[in-house]
Amino acid sequence: MLQIMKPMAIKYLALSFAGLCASLATPVWAQSAATNYRFDLSGAKPKAGFTAVGTSKNYNNDYGFDMGTASQVIMRKGHSSSFVTSNKPFYFSAAVPEGNYKVTLTLGDAEGPTQTTVKAESRRLMVENFATKPNESKKVSFIVNIRMPQIANGEMVKLKPRENGKLDWDNKLTLEFAGNSAVSAIEIEKVDNQITVYLAGNSTVVDQDDEPWAAWGQMIPRFFKPGVAIANHAESGLTLGSFIGSKRLEKVMSLIKPGDYLFIEFGHNDQKEKGPNDGAYKSYTERLKLFVMQAREHKANPVIVTSTARRSFDAEGKTVNTLGDYPAAARKVAQELNVPLIDLNQMVTKFYDALGVENSKKALVHYPANTFPGQDKALEDNTHFNPYGAYELAKCIVEGIKTNNLGLKKYLVDTKTFDPSKPDPIESFNWPLSPKNSAIKPDGN
Repeated sequence: MLQIMKPMAIKYLALSFAGLCASLATPVWAQSAATNYRFDLSGAKPKAGFTAVGTSKNYNNDYGFDMGTASQVIMRKGHSSSFVTSNKPFYFSAAVPEGNYKVTLTLGDAEGPTQTTVKAESRRLMVENFATKPNESKKVSFIVNIRMPQIANGEMVKLKPRENGKLDWDNKLTLEFAGNSAVSAIEIEKVDNQITVYLAGNSTVVDQDDEPWAAWGQMIPRFFKPGVAIANHAESGLTLGSFIGSKRLEKVMSLIKPGDYLFIEFGHNDQKEKGPNDGAYKSYTERLKLFVMQAREHKANPVIVTSTARRSFDAEGKTVNTLGDYPAAARKVAQELNVPLIDLNQMVTKFYDALGVENSKKALVHYPANTFPGQDKALEDNTHFNPYGAYELAKCIVEGIKTNNLGLKKYLVDTKTFDPSKPDPIESFNWPLSPKNSAIKPDGN
């Protein structure tokens, strides 16, 4: 028998259906985790609103010490509270949806001085040598961008096999602590009001997972205070065309907001394309213009970055251009479309010339056999940078931001002028090695 629903029941069903529709509008992968956490690592009764985390708490699709490092973390009594520390790098993760997150750490309070370096996700440098005095407790905040391969329209970024399992693409926010660290609290808060700088590029830009490889894109977060998030979508071996073909540009455009930035650096791998329509002033120029136009369609700010120079010297010890017309083509597109240009190629050339033929090896992956575990052969790579070289290149990008008077410059935390022809001495650079290393050269070498 047909029953007539009461008005209240109809209203309830309507609200339930509306709620279901709203739920379905947000992909399941974006709903599955909390967006705010406050962890107390002091071992004492946690403050109101904080969750106590002991040293035995392993990450298990929620939060905790990660990557098998819980067993090495120890609790120590500080001046006014306790803290966790380790004599090796250790990891802490929390499951979060895609987005930008403000991370605030409470560090120090030890009987002696502490010095902490923090990397996020795939070795992004967030905090460098943060120091506290004996019995001093201090807070430091930074922004971590979290992304996943899913695109809002149901498509997926086509990841390379080497990207599977990469911390940059998983469903958690991971922090790596190194140095003489003392950590008593970790706060994670989703923030939607950040200017996001999207990076499109290749192996000279990407977040390199393993020591001793590095790129400027994973060093640049260290130079920004909260207000700016760095979303590094670069990957080794990519061209402008394969960045499009693997749906990375589509992914970026699904997220980019008015006022955001798109930094574009390609050329190394585009140079190797030999089809009838390929070339610096053909497909490279056309695709570069496409990236610019798509960013502008979303009311975002494109910035063209010329390719890093390879380490190659002539008989007189001066750097030789091995990239043909590609740097010039990028400059031409920037001029034609009135796009800010960061001439990294020119700055890296000055950097190599200043270091010289032999010393320039110290900025790239040149290491004798057995420098790293399992590395039984010498590494000699004149394209890819080590952490020192990548850090110096990030300083070049910072100079380009200031020279172009980009709105981002007010968020910089280090505004001292950097001259690539007067690089920092490598002896002054301190980079605590991450646990993972690899002798396999990045794609596109």
